This record gives sequence, C-alpha cells and structure tokens, in this order.
Amino acid sequence: MEITPGLLLDAVNSPGDLKKLSREQLHQVCDELRQYIIDVVSVHGGHFGASLGVVELTVALHYVYNTPFDQLVWDVGHQAYGHKILTGRKNSFSTNRKYKGLSGFPKRSESEYDTFGVGHSSTSISAALGMAIAAKLKGENRKSVAVIGDGAMTAGMAFEAMNHAGVADADMLIILNDNCMSIDQNVGALKEYLTDITTSHTYNKLRDDLWNMLGKLPVGKNFSRDMASKMEASIKGMVSKSSNLFEALNLRYFGPIDGHNITKLVDTLKDLRKIPGPKLLHIVTVKGKGYELAEKDQTKWHAPGLFDKVTGEIFKKKFDTPQAPKYQDVFGHTIIELAEQNDTIMGITPAMPSGSSLKFMMEKMPKRALDVGICEQHAVTLSAGLATQGMKVFCNIYSSFMQRAFDQVVHDVAIQKLPVIFCLDRAGLVGEDGPTHHGAYDIPYFRCIPDMIISAPMNEQQLRNLMYTAQLDSIKYPFVIRYPRGEGVMPEWKTPFEEIQVGKGRKIKDGEDVAILSFGHPGNFATVAIRELRTEGINPAHYDMRFAKPLDEEMLHEVFAKFNKIITVEDGTIVGGFGSAVLEFMNEHGYKAAIKMLGIPDRIVEHGTLKELHKECGYDAPAIANTVREMLKDKVTATITIAG
Repeated sequence: MEITPGLLLDAVNSPGDLKKLSREQLHQVCDELRQYIIDVVSVHGGHFGASLGVVELTVALHYVYNTPFDQLVWDVGHQAYGHKILTGRKNSFSTNRKYKGLSGFPKRSESEYDTFGVGHSSTSISAALGMAIAAKLKGENRKSVAVIGDGAMTAGMAFEAMNHAGVADADMLIILNDNCMSIDQNVGALKEYLTDITTSHTYNKLRDDLWNMLGKLPVGKNFSRDMASKMEASIKGMVSKSSNLFEALNLRYFGPIDGHNITKLVDTLKDLRKIPGPKLLHIVTVKGKGYELAEKDQTKWHAPGLFDKVTGEIFKKKFDTPQAPKYQDVFGHTIIELAEQNDTIMGITPAMPSGSSLKFMMEKMPKRALDVGICEQHAVTLSAGLATQGMKVFCNIYSSFMQRAFDQVVHDVAIQKLPVIFCLDRAGLVGEDGPTHHGAYDIPYFRCIPDMIISAPMNEQQLRNLMYTAQLDSIKYPFVIRYPRGEGVMPEWKTPFEEIQVGKGRKIKDGEDVAILSFGHPGNFATVAIRELRTEGINPAHYDMRFAKPLDEEMLHEVFAKFNKIITVEDGTIVGGFGSAVLEFMNEHGYKAAIKMLGIPDRIVEHGTLKELHKECGYDAPAIANTVREMLKDKVTATITIAG
C-alpha cells in the first residue's frame, strides 16, 4: 500500500523548505503532517498519540529556529515522528522501528537534526543546557531548546537540570509540553500544580492583559524593560502561585498557551528567541490530537500496533489454539494472588502500571499498589523504606530503566540487607524500541553486588514460584526476578505455588558429549534446538540454572565432572553475565572445559523484531543447534572461546 503525503508536505524535505511557506500555509502543513503520521503508523505500527499531540509545536519550532544549527532536544523520542518527517526522513518513514530502518527515537547517527539520543525520559534539559553552555564558551549565537513532557518533568534529573539552568546564564528555552500524560496518566503534586496553572482564569486573563499593555508602553527613560519585568512579576505574585516554582529557580516563565494554535506558537517562539537567558514556555496540548479515539483513550493509543484508521479497529493476531500469556500479565495477576494471602505485600512502579501490569493490583488494591511517576531512584529507596517496616515490596521496573537507580540498589537496599523484590520486566532484548530499551546489562550490574539473589524463570510457572519464594519470611536479601518482554510458553500457567530453593537449578534432560546451561527464557530456545539435534543422533544435556547468583555449585560440579564441552545461553550481555559466572566457577575449582557463551554480544544492538535480533545475536534455537554441531567437531578441550 503506497502512502503519499499531502501537497504541501510533499514539497517539504527540510526545515528550509518549511520556511518558504507563508504563515497561512502552516495550518495546512500541520493537517497534512498529522494525517501522514496517522496513515503510516496505522499500516506500519509504532508510537502514535505522542507525536500527534506536538504536530503544531514541531512545525513552529522548525519554522522559527535555524535547525540544525540551533539545537533541538526532544524528551522523550515518542513525540519526534513529525520532527523526523520534516527533517529529510519523510520518504523512509515507513521503515520506522523496522530492522535496519529508522529508529523509533531521535538518534545522533541517523541525522544531524537529532542532536541527542532520547529513549529514557527527563534528559533533555541537562543535554540542552550543556549545548547552551558550549555555545556561549565558543562564542556561537546558537539557540538550545529542550521539549519536555509533564510526565518527564516529574523525574529528579529534570529538577536538577532546572536548578543549574537558572544560574548558568546560558541562552536556552525549555518547552513544557503539558498533556497530563506520559504513557499512563500522570501522578503526583506536579500534575496538580500544572493543572492549577492551566485552570486559573484570573491569572491567565490578567497575564494576557498585562502583555498587551506592556506591548503598548514606551520603553525608554521613564519606563524601562526592568520596570516592565518587575510589574509582570508583581501581578503574577498577586493573582497566582503559578509561576513561583519555575521562577524560584530563576527561569522566566511564559504561558500557558494553546499548543495547537500554530499562529500563536510561531509568534511566541519568535519573541522568546530574542530574549536571552534561561526561560520556560508552558504549552497545553492533547495527546492523540486529531484522532478522536486516541484523544479519548490516550494510554491505549500510545502504541496501539496496526489498526484501521477509519474504524479504529486494532488488529490482533488470531489463533486457533490457546496462547501463552505475556510475562508481565502473569506478574500482574500473581501479585494479587500473593497479596490476598500476605497483607504485607505492596507493589511499586515508576510510571509503568500498564506496561508492567501492576494496573490490575492498583485497581483492586489501590492503597497497596503505587505509581510514583518517572522516578526510578525514588521507587527503589521508597521500597527500601517500606522494607524497613516489614513490608514485602515488589518493585517492578523495566530492566533498562533499572540502570537509573543503581546507586540506590547498592546504598539503600543491598548495604542494609533489605529484602526488596526487584521484578525486572523487559529483561534482555526488547525488539523495536532498540538499544535505549534493551535490558542487556542487569545481570552484570546486579551480580557484582554482595548478597544479591538473581533469578530468571524459564516459563510462567517458574515466574509465579519465584515471586512466591521471594516474599517468604525466610528470604533476608534483595531478590531479583528478571523476565522478558512478551509471551511465555505455557497457556495453562496458573498452577499452585511451590517454593524454589534459592540457588538451585534443575536438570531438564540428561545427555552426552555437551551440556547446555541456560538462564531464563532462552532455555526454551535450547529445548527446540535439542529436539532438532536428536533427529541427527546428537543428544545434549540441558540444565535450567534459574539463578545467576548464587549459582547452583552442586549442579555445576556435576556438569564439569561429566562434560568438557559446555554452552551457556542467556538473554543478557555475555560480558560479566551468567556465562561469565560459570567461567569464574570453572577457574576457581580448577576445571578445564571448552565453553561457548551465547547471549547479547559486546556491542550496541539496534532495533528489530525479537526474532530478527535473537538471530543476529546468535542465541536463537538454530544458533544453539549450530554451536553444538561446531563444538562436537572440535576435539580441543582446554581452550575457552567466547561466541559473539
């Protein structure tokens, strides 16, 4: 199906082309850009509502600013589709999030217009401030603009950056895109504060009247710009607290204004471009603007998959047989079962109740399941505080986002030996979201922390049993449970709870010549590979280790006593991961064996489907089978080689 842009948009291949248009034509460009995003995403998939909400802002920014010389940073990249289309990637936009195609987020190596890679939220103000300070030091008249959503503004990093920006004397503009949403509904005091600003009719009317009055007054000997600024600040202080938060940080506050009024946006940005120093423009937008269903259900339409743009029907795969549930749904339903049996259990998530499926518990037990906003560090230390009072806390954070709270895990949890349960969703490769979201590094960065328990289920039943085990009173240390994005392998997954002995694996199959040691879900790839190898007369042994720390040393002694060819398989980086732990065990106990470690290689893995990426990284079922065949041809037993 060929998708063609509208007449004006078709002629825009760069911001330079956009600047050739009249102000009146910008309305049509916005309509065509919005429709083009709808057309392409409905057929090819991707994030949806966020980019629709900033169409007018995107057009206005590239119309007013001299990009890419002026630096534009998006926070986060969910909203940058229009930006990509206007900056030379219109004709390749259908490859967005596809293997070897455009990234779903701004990416420095993809375009000079992508000034900063943004897959995690709340980084834009820090990055843009760095750019502004560099421009000042180099004597460049370069403008820096950070576009940050109100959801991303909840993170501590955003406040740290604003605190610095106010005293840095750098020329930068922060645009606060206020739509009361991140992926799920925003939470916290900041949300209430911004709502107070946008609904204060008294303040907004007086502010507009003041601006109009100041525009007509002569600026000279009897009425200085400084006097005008003081008058503006005084009136703000009399009628509302709305500007106090930002102006207390020495950021000049402007707004709120309608983020869908392209004419007003262009005029405002032109004025602000002339004002030096740090400033903040507050715009109010609607996530999903221009597509009615997305406006009404913004969480559902954040990334809906393929859909019929006319009827709004979201296409779902149809199966003839029962399908396994997603791991995150197993977590979401299991924590409720456990909480019904144990009234000390609580659930914590940093702004991902839908993605983590903690939403089920939030609906049923709202006082025991908390969304703390985009604040991973706070989520961990909050969990630690709860644990000091005897609460059994399941802190559910995506593996990639867990990286942001490493210090809190060490300082606030591990050193104090608090039994917080970390459920790491999206562990391993995640697919189309790419390198900013791959959960590649959690095994090494947790494995180096003393007393950490690190586990991974091979299927849904094991996830339930690990969750059950982790909340038992006998567990005295932090307990990590990592599991992948998407479906598992057990349609009939709701089985009775059983305790799993910490540090104990299980032998799935005895065999000869070579042993496969798997950690977590990739054990299912090994099962498929072994099934194929048996038709060739090759019979590997298979061990599901379940724990990367502590290792099942009794089982490993058994393995090394019998096999001199061993393959480790994990859905994490091979540098410092589960396979490395096996190598360390072998070295410590003086064993000699040829070991191949399969997992995520020591490089940045780009985006694609999980099937494509598992194949590329060499640990899908065919890759495991091929590794077995290669090892059985090799008679050298004393050499350690690392695959990938």
